Amino acid sequence: MREFVSDIAFTPSVKAAQEQRGSRRSYARMEQKGGWRDTVTEDLAAFLAERDSFYLATTNAEGQPYIQHRAGPPGFLKTIGPRSLAFADFGGNKQYITLGNLADNPRAFIFLMDYANRRRIKVWGRARVVEDDPDLIAKLSHAGYQARPERAILFEIEAWDVNCPQHITPRFTAAEVDESVVRLMARVAALEAEIAAFEGGAARAD
Repeated sequence: MREFVSDIAFTPSVKAAQEQRGSRRSYARMEQKGGWRDTVTEDLAAFLAERDSFYLATTNAEGQPYIQHRAGPPGFLKTIGPRSLAFADFGGNKQYITLGNLADNPRAFIFLMDYANRRRIKVWGRARVVEDDPDLIAKLSHAGYQARPERAILFEIEAWDVNCPQHITPRFTAAEVDESVVRLMARVAALEAEIAAFEGGAARAD
């Protein structure tokens, strides 16, 4: 049994590496103060509601890792319980590597990025595939989204943590850029109108 939630990642070998490189003391203080979370907080739920993609890591029976990009409408990774997340599994290239890996090993990992605000969240847990629950799949579906859900994937949280923003290069979606351009064009139009009014007044004064 793990003493601390973060022990899911901080194995004895990891702690030894931290000790050798001088960071163990600060992480030990973090552990004693409560450390990482294992339930969904309001902040985490709000963060998930804004995300339209994440990375899902699984491992096969031989220990070979695999990372898959998952995407959908904002909030498609849903909170369905204090320790439970779920998302609709849309049709893809039909390799089914994630499904096969989860059949061998339920351990999984979710990595979420907010490039615009330089935020990232890591979630450890166990995942399983659900194909015989139409009510759940309907709950995870989004009206108007073109892709058809083929199944659901349930993710039980064992630990999560927020990473620092260091080394994250801000990136913006097309929608975010369009919104900024609209504001910029409105400002340009307002300034042009002010210039035109000023020039008209100056001409009349002459």
